Amino acid sequence: MNSITTETAKQTISGLTLMTMFTLVWAGIAFYGFNGLPYEWLLSIFVIPCIGFVYYIFLIRRIAPTLPVSDAPVNEAEVKKKEKWFMIICAGEGIGIFLAVNIVVNLHQPGLQVPAIALAVGLHFFPLAKIFERKMDYYIGAWSTLIAVLAIMFTLKHVLNKMPMIVFTGVGLALATTCYGINMILKARRVIS
Repeated sequence: MNSITTETAKQTISGLTLMTMFTLVWAGIAFYGFNGLPYEWLLSIFVIPCIGFVYYIFLIRRIAPTLPVSDAPVNEAEVKKKEKWFMIICAGEGIGIFLAVNIVVNLHQPGLQVPAIALAVGLHFFPLAKIFERKMDYYIGAWSTLIAVLAIMFTLKHVLNKMPMIVFTGVGLALATTCYGINMILKARRVIS
C-alpha cells in the first residue's frame, strides 16, 4: 500500500479510539492496585500517549475526506468473512473473560480475576493476527499473555500479593495497548507523509 485511503483512515481512527480507551482502562486498573501509595502518579505517563492518540484521531478524521477512495477491487465476500470472524473472536473474548473470572472465583482465588481477564485479552490477539494478517497482533498477544501468566504465577507462588499483582498486570497491558497505538500512528504517518 503506497497511500492511505479513506477506508484505512477509518480503520486507524477506530483502532486508535480502542487503544486510547483500553490504555486508560488498564492504567486505571493499575491505579486501583496502587491503593493510595505515593507512586500512583507515575501512571500519568500513560495519559501522554493517549493525548497523542486523540490528536491523531482528530488529525486523520480531518484529512480523511481529502483522501482517495481505494481503487483496489474489493472482495465483498472476503470483507464479510473477516467481519464475521472479528465478531466471533470478540464474542469469544467476552465468553473467555466470563469463564476465566468464574473459574478463578470457584477455585477460591478471586484475587486472580485481573490476570485471568488479561489472559483472555492476550489470547484473543492470536486469531486476530491470523484473520487480519497483522504481525503486531502476535507481539501484543504474546506480551499480554506473558504478563497474565506471570501475574498468575507470581501470585500463586506468593511473590506478589493482590495489589502489586494488579499494578503489574495493569501496567503490562497498558504498555501493550500503548505500543499498539504507537504502531498505528507510525504506520499512518509513513503513508500520510
